[in-house]
Amino acid sequence: MCVCQTMEVGKYGKNATQTGDRGVLLEPFIHQVGGHSSMMRYDDHTVCKPLITREQRFYESLPPEMKEFTPEYKGVVSVCFEGDSDGYINLVAYPYVENEALEQDDLPERDQPRRKHSRRSLHRSSSGTEHKEEKPGLASDTTESIQETKSPRVDLHIHSDVPFQMLDGNSGLSSEKISYNPWSLRCHRQQLSRMRSESKERKLYKFLLLENVVHHFRLPCVLDLKMGTRQHGDDASEEKAARQMKKCEQSTSATLGVRVCGMQVYQLDTGHYLCRNKYYGRGLSIEGFRNALYQYLHNGIELRKDLFEPVLAKLRSLKAVLERQASYRFYSSSLLIIYDGQDSRAGPFAERRPEARLKRVDASVSESLQDGGSSEPGSSAQPKVDVRMIDFAHSTFKGFRDDPTVHDGPDMGYVFGLESLINIMEQMREENQ
Repeated sequence: MCVCQTMEVGKYGKNATQTGDRGVLLEPFIHQVGGHSSMMRYDDHTVCKPLITREQRFYESLPPEMKEFTPEYKGVVSVCFEGDSDGYINLVAYPYVENEALEQDDLPERDQPRRKHSRRSLHRSSSGTEHKEEKPGLASDTTESIQETKSPRVDLHIHSDVPFQMLDGNSGLSSEKISYNPWSLRCHRQQLSRMRSESKERKLYKFLLLENVVHHFRLPCVLDLKMGTRQHGDDASEEKAARQMKKCEQSTSATLGVRVCGMQVYQLDTGHYLCRNKYYGRGLSIEGFRNALYQYLHNGIELRKDLFEPVLAKLRSLKAVLERQASYRFYSSSLLIIYDGQDSRAGPFAERRPEARLKRVDASVSESLQDGGSSEPGSSAQPKVDVRMIDFAHSTFKGFRDDPTVHDGPDMGYVFGLESLINIMEQMREENQ
């Protein structure tokens, strides 16, 4: 039995799933499109990720004017492994108790986990009916582990009928359609393997609780951009710094100050998300980056021209805020751009058959509202978009944690990336008027 089961349980989000009366059962956050740490769903409004002390302190030190552009920091929970009656291993969150949990900073840094572990589960049973469908291709990578492991199971609730489809390297569609962004499950497998291989007998971990920034979007289209011309932190080893500099030199990080780290975009004509991952983004030229941005703003029927102004307004506002942050550096952080794939002209959320959706592209807003569709007052209304900075494990500023290196002025590498993004979107807007 996990030692954290004896801990006193506090209050949880109303949509969190509790294991008995003890803790909150975590599941992969199915809209994670980039990064390497696994984001976990805590409740409808909250996600969590393995705690890195520097990132936690950074969230606690954020200037007030930056908080509009970052997820809300909600505190810390303790997380441990627990086995269920079927032999699956789950991650369960409990109220944090000081000095009980293992921080990610205590673990050796690994680009990839060295050992594979079996009998991992993404099982969740928060609704009355338990979904036990087995998903192919999610077992451990080794033949021995595949023989030992039951395929993980995922209960995806309302999102499960919107398939995700990865675009392969040749820009063709993979044949498999799945009910989660494939990158989220990749990160989850690696995170579990890393935690189990490094933890030995220390079974508690500290996780950050953060706002789920896509919660307000019914069909979240997400673009994850790695920002800046430099990605390694001041504390990086020579080997890691050289590795990160090479990635920047060989990608649009050097030429534009920004590169694609992942995306998912809902397609109205087919009723599924198209997905890209960071390996696709690393190989893009400047023109390839423009095309990727165009694809992100295209819903399978038309370019979402209505998104240009609200996204540009957010980017300009963020740029102005960052230009006022002297000594701040946001090395290896990402920027999320989010909009809702449910166009107000596209009919109700529940109606996903392509033929039905196409018939309703020109339907009136009143009909959409009656059927539970968009709450926007009309197709001419400005759509809701969001822009958020994430991932601050390598960020710094003057006086932060007694960092020995002090930088002058704003983070011009990050600002350069914002300027490139703004310029490309402005050009795209002009070309598609």
